[in-house]
Amino acid sequence: MKRMTSIKQKILDTLKKEKTVSIDDLMIHFTISEIAVRKHLKQLEADGFVQKRIHKQKIGRPYHTYQLTKEGHQLYPNHYETFPVELLDDLKEIAGEEMVQALLKKRIDREKKQLEELLTSDCTDLDKRIKEIANIQHKRGYMVELEKEASGEYVMTYYHCPIANVACDYHEMCHHEKKMYEDLFPGSEIDAPAMITKGDHCCKWVIKPQTHNK
Repeated sequence: MKRMTSIKQKILDTLKKEKTVSIDDLMIHFTISEIAVRKHLKQLEADGFVQKRIHKQKIGRPYHTYQLTKEGHQLYPNHYETFPVELLDDLKEIAGEEMVQALLKKRIDREKKQLEELLTSDCTDLDKRIKEIANIQHKRGYMVELEKEASGEYVMTYYHCPIANVACDYHEMCHHEKKMYEDLFPGSEIDAPAMITKGDHCCKWVIKPQTHNK
């Protein structure tokens, strides 16, 4: 990712997480002056990473909201070059749908193996396992936040998907990823109430331990 000042990076991260924010929403995350934040926003706009939208109101002055541009999203890690959509399309044309599905399954099996090899916690300790997987995926570029609900369920949120351009065309990847988490968190039910491939601004994986499924 391109090197940014800490303030600009925090603005970009906030927009990545929140999708669209007003200046008032943005100021919640900063202790510096609004003038200073606006100065950084203006520079990010000039660089082409942030775009401003004007909203008119029946009463009162128009107000602005901000969001990342395509170039802004591309500042975050992507695996596009190693897994292009065109390659899968060509493979489907040459070898058929079954071969594409086999390739996608092999990829997720490899990812699961890599995650298992990076784990240090005892497999029987589900809480530690979930936290470690979330931390590993964050380091791999998924921009992860993990929360534990009062019910005991975990919500693992991805604000970035490094292979979103592929997954948007091949939704089976999301299905395979769900199966991967079911294998990594045995005895847990996995739900995905939000997905970037469905137009949501993040992916949410809800992990329900066995004791909470009954």
